[in-house]
Order: sequence, then structure tokens, then C-alpha cells
Amino acid sequence: MVRHLRPETTDFLDRAPLRLLFSALLAAPPEAVFRELAEVPEGWPRWFRQVASVEYVGDPPYGQGSCRRVRLIGGGRFVETVLVQEPGRRFVYRVEETSAPGVLALLEEWRPTPSPYGGTRLQWTVALDARQPLRAGWGATRPLLARAFRRAARRLDARIAGAAAAH
Repeated sequence: MVRHLRPETTDFLDRAPLRLLFSALLAAPPEAVFRELAEVPEGWPRWFRQVASVEYVGDPPYGQGSCRRVRLIGGGRFVETVLVQEPGRRFVYRVEETSAPGVLALLEEWRPTPSPYGGTRLQWTVALDARQPLRAGWGATRPLLARAFRRAARRLDARIAGAAAAH
């Protein structure tokens, strides 16, 4: 069943009833990390194993206002709209439709920033509102999402390093 979500703006990232924040350090530069996040949708399943597919809808160029379709392993589906695409700095999208029960609003933000140690500090924020008691259930997924994110960040870093070595 498809559920249409509340169309929140980017300020929802700061005021959502539930905010999940994760971060990791990568050796790759922020520009390369951003490129994989925003410009190579077909690469997501290679580094974020819970993702089965990501594709933009329509013709390029893609950016703010573009629509993406996402399928998760296990059957979850999302239709997203890109709200912010600041190359090398910030990628934000809002989920418009989902198959996930109980979700009312959902935004995700990816921020690749230069790390003072070299490479990139990648931050992923999931901001959501959900019906109770499902909101508590989403909060309980924090450790699982944290582990999935850490693994995805390592694979993303390895993917970028492998692409750089091939050139």
C-alpha cells in the first residue's frame, strides 16, 4: 500500500519529532563522496546493501526538484524529491510516498564535509514523524541503522578508492 507523506521543508531536519544522526570518517574527498550520493544512483546498492535500487525519474540533468525511486531489500519502496543539492556539501531529499506503515513525514540529509584529519566526515540525518507506537519502533532501529550506515560508509569509501585507482 502506498502512503503519501506530509510535504515538509528542510527546517523539518531540525524540528522533527524523531531525528537519527550518524557520522563516519572516510578517506575520500567530499566532492567524490557527494558525487556518489547525488549523481550515481545506480551505485547505491553496491555500497548501501539494504538498498536494492535507486533511479532518477525523467531526463537529466538531475538536481533540486528531481524525483527518485528507491527500492529496499525486503520490498520497501520510496518516491523522493531532491530538496537541496549543493555539490560537495549537502544532499537533502524528502520522501513523498512510501510503503512503510505509520510514517507521516520523512526527510534525509547527507553532509560530506572536509575532515580536519583529511578526507571526509560524512553525516547522515534521518528526520521523521510517525504514528505512535511506530515512532518508538523507529527510534529503536537506531543501533541497526548505525551499523548499516558504518558498513555502508566503509564500502562507499572503498568504492571511491577503487574507482580512483582504476583511473
